[in-house]
Amino acid sequence: MMIEIRKAGFVNKGAELMLYALMSKLQERYPEAKFCMAPNLKSQPYDKRIELGFYQKIHLWRKGINFGFIGDLLPYFLKKQYGLVSDKDIDVVIDAAGFSYTEQWGKYSCLELASSIKRWKKNKTKVILLPQAFGPYESFFNKYGMKQIVKHADLIFAREKTSYKHLIKIVGENNTIKIAPDFTNLLGGIVPNDFKKEQGKFCIVPNYRMIDKASKEEAQEYIPFLTRLILYLQQHNKKIFFLVHEGENDYRLAQQLSKALGEIEIVRELDPLKIKGILSVCNGVIGSRFHSLVSGLSQGIPSLGIGWSHKYQELFKDYDFIEGLLNYAMNSKEIEERLSLLVEKDSNQVIRQKLLQRSQILKQHSLEMWNEVYAVIEGK
Repeated sequence: MMIEIRKAGFVNKGAELMLYALMSKLQERYPEAKFCMAPNLKSQPYDKRIELGFYQKIHLWRKGINFGFIGDLLPYFLKKQYGLVSDKDIDVVIDAAGFSYTEQWGKYSCLELASSIKRWKKNKTKVILLPQAFGPYESFFNKYGMKQIVKHADLIFAREKTSYKHLIKIVGENNTIKIAPDFTNLLGGIVPNDFKKEQGKFCIVPNYRMIDKASKEEAQEYIPFLTRLILYLQQHNKKIFFLVHEGENDYRLAQQLSKALGEIEIVRELDPLKIKGILSVCNGVIGSRFHSLVSGLSQGIPSLGIGWSHKYQELFKDYDFIEGLLNYAMNSKEIEERLSLLVEKDSNQVIRQKLLQRSQILKQHSLEMWNEVYAVIEGK
């Protein structure tokens, strides 16, 4: 069986976490399966694909036209010799976009998948969209694209109720669309040997998307707001460090804040499993990267979040900790009340136990999701 993995990659650490999580479950169930991935210089570079044993999908889009059909014309021995795969060779497509099919990312993603999925179904390829955020949809192109995707997909998981509502608003109730939580909650982290685990450390995970994806007014609020949170922790003599969860933009943001606030330590780690391990030994997390918050909450770490889309609010609802979500409209008293949940030992312990209990429930939902995925793949 040949399985194509879509949209999970290596530059975005959340996407890489999803890649490792889905690979572990698919390889556990189908040890003889082979995997392929389309090339992308930024998110799916050749050397990374080779490390995981991926076959190379012949994939070329130019000006909205897919020229990947050329791969179907190549002789079998040539493709086998060079580890190449074309659409006709693929039995199952697994999409783990995270957050791509939405008005906020333009029309290309929806239209590209809509075009691809019709071609796959002609080959009787099974198509599954793993839990991710969807919507909103306003433009004709995105509405059209999502209608085609829902029409042809075998199984679609919205990550939460808001995404589910965005989908059924344009396609109606559909047995193909279900709800399941972020599935990286099943993946364990690794604490690096060289990470200093002093007690009382609080982790700050900045996110440049809070500036470039927000409105101009909200973008101007982010750094001052984050500064207020850090100053509160400093005033309470808490040890703080920045954890870079993504690339250079996040690192530069951490540098800017670190310099302004007294040269706070910055930790850079490329392995997403080690990033998750680092978060597991913190006393608290203040984050804006979605998967840093998933990693914190799913491991019982009291976490406060600042987000730029509906997926953040829904995540904290999933963990029954909506008070952990912060917003710029809060006054000083409200901010201090939320921060005290992390800082005060008793409340910190209460929240830990609550999150761990909720995490077990969500992990069970993820296991149920995988059983549904297996049933579709196996034609049950």
